[in-house]
Amino acid sequence: MREGGSRIAAGALGRLTLLWMAGISIRVTILSVPPLLPTIHHALHLDEAAVGALTTLPVLLLGAAAIPGSLLIAHMGARRALVAGLAAIGVTGALRGLGMSAGVLFPLTFLMGVGVAVCQPALPSLVRQWLPARAGLATAVYSNGLLVGEIVAAAFTVPLLLGLVAGRWSVALALWSIPVLATAAALVLMTPHVRREEGTPRSAWWPDWHSGLTWKLGFILGGASTAYFAANTFIPDYLRATHHPDLITAALTSVNLCQLPVSFLVGGFPAWFIGRRWPVVAAGLITVVSAAGFLAGGAWVILFAGTLGFSTAGVFVLLLALPPMLAGKGDVHRLSAAMFTLSYACSFLGSFIGGAVWDATGVPIAAFAPVGVAGIAIVLLVISLRFPSHVKGGVPQEQFAD
Repeated sequence: MREGGSRIAAGALGRLTLLWMAGISIRVTILSVPPLLPTIHHALHLDEAAVGALTTLPVLLLGAAAIPGSLLIAHMGARRALVAGLAAIGVTGALRGLGMSAGVLFPLTFLMGVGVAVCQPALPSLVRQWLPARAGLATAVYSNGLLVGEIVAAAFTVPLLLGLVAGRWSVALALWSIPVLATAAALVLMTPHVRREEGTPRSAWWPDWHSGLTWKLGFILGGASTAYFAANTFIPDYLRATHHPDLITAALTSVNLCQLPVSFLVGGFPAWFIGRRWPVVAAGLITVVSAAGFLAGGAWVILFAGTLGFSTAGVFVLLLALPPMLAGKGDVHRLSAAMFTLSYACSFLGSFIGGAVWDATGVPIAAFAPVGVAGIAIVLLVISLRFPSHVKGGVPQEQFAD
């Protein structure tokens, strides 16, 4: 019995590690671009519109390609779809090192975004397949990987990679493909493909847009994405406009680094947080307070950027944990894809509206209006949400059948 238990534990640990590696892999290649933007801007003689497209194109694709990703998962299975998505990310990322022109960079960035969009709904499906009794922990683990990938790319791209490759930004970008392709290879070598039973129909792939639950979950996640992307977009220009450009790095580090504790909290105590209304309500309220806190300006922006990062990460992790528990075994990818589609559509529109409000009013703080609105929307939507009875403390109720 002990030997069998050890094998099960080792298998669970290995799969948690693979989920964590996959989380890192679907962030590092895309988020290694922003730190290099000044270099790319100068090298390729891009205008501001092109620079904006280079940073927002992946975000648009994460929403637009999520549902086609659901179709791929329905036909290939979540594991094979994840491997295919990681391979696409890794190969396109590596190919960016072969050419130093906008004609190469933009198409490859497009294909990379498609690869990421396929991977994202695959991860909740694998949580349901691999670790159904530990769905909360597994979600927290791969969410931690996502956050670590963001931080690693932002922190190490310039000082380590650009320094090692003698200023060749395209090679610096290409080097991030190494861990991505290694993760794809590990998935192939360490996990089996589960064949669909003969006579069993293929899973559906089109989201259930008639479900109020789908829309509510998508817009709650969209509220967090709106707040997060708007903060990252406007904090630098807001601090410049208010004569504190020296605080930009500290504020952006704060908003991203303060996301990490959430994944450890949820992973350590899933029964306290997942499937419960109060943590998401609290996160929405903190988001509103953070948006208002930017009014204080100066060093206070660093503090409230951190609380905003913490609150939006809380909604992100808690919402991503729900599809493996709320959807049927073959429907997790459909619900996840719908949530990602709505979420990234909201984040794009939120940043656009924030910029438009700033332009129209000439008041820098007005750019954060969508952040406050997003926090209020999170609170109202969560209050109206009724979690089905088969979710209990972050674990599907079927696990308590005995």
